[in-house]
Amino acid sequence: MSEQNPETCNHNCEGCTADCSSRQGGGIQKITTHPRAKVKKLIGVVSGKGGVGKSFVTSVLASEMQRRGHRTAVLDGDLTGPSMGKVFGISEKAVGDGELMYPAVTSTGIQVVTMNMLLDQESQPVIWRGPVIGGVLQQFYTEVFWDDVDYMFVDMPPGTGDAPLTMFQSFPFDGIVIVTSPQDLVSMIVEKAINMAKMCDINVIGLVENMSYVECSNCKEKLYVFGQSHIQDVADKYGLKVLARIPLREENARLSDSGKIEELIVPEMAEAAAEIEKI
Repeated sequence: MSEQNPETCNHNCEGCTADCSSRQGGGIQKITTHPRAKVKKLIGVVSGKGGVGKSFVTSVLASEMQRRGHRTAVLDGDLTGPSMGKVFGISEKAVGDGELMYPAVTSTGIQVVTMNMLLDQESQPVIWRGPVIGGVLQQFYTEVFWDDVDYMFVDMPPGTGDAPLTMFQSFPFDGIVIVTSPQDLVSMIVEKAINMAKMCDINVIGLVENMSYVECSNCKEKLYVFGQSHIQDVADKYGLKVLARIPLREENARLSDSGKIEELIVPEMAEAAAEIEKI
């Protein structure tokens, strides 16, 4: 068998016949934190497409785990659409000591790194190609002083393209949570994310459905504005758990937009947090 050309390799060993070092040595080597930093558990929050509330679920999960007494961190991996600075009320720019960059620390003690900390203006676009994005994402993990973190949540780039693939292969994930919404189309795309995780040998902790329904304030009837949920069907098909079904609530958007996401308590996320604590 021939050696795979590194310039044309897509890093997917399944079905590949090349006798390269990745196949012989167990795949791409996982990155590690700097010796001065420490991250005990790394959890990715994933969506097959944008617009389903992946960043919202990331911030709510981190806030819930911090309330439970864990030292929590958030790595904003969505470099082209970073939102963690906004929802956590972070406006300061990045600082470092010549060796490592320091994360921002929120009002409750959550450590956060987001791309907007490196930009002159928050509205400045990040127009980079995949390899550059992948390199910066790795630096966010390896060149930041993550101070004794129990659980780090990574707001992953949406989709199943180059950036999330690079992270799946190089980050030492202990598991991922996949976020979806009720539409049929999204359910199909979620299956793509599940299969991508399985191909990369990543543990799927479970599924979270966002925007599941609206509850009438008068009669408490559930209104399924995006259609009936299909998340249980997808979960059953792949032997996964449904960790939460989050309804649409006005305060979800209000506290996110005002940078006060840590004040938001989403009771539906308790099971998801408990499942992550089992890892």
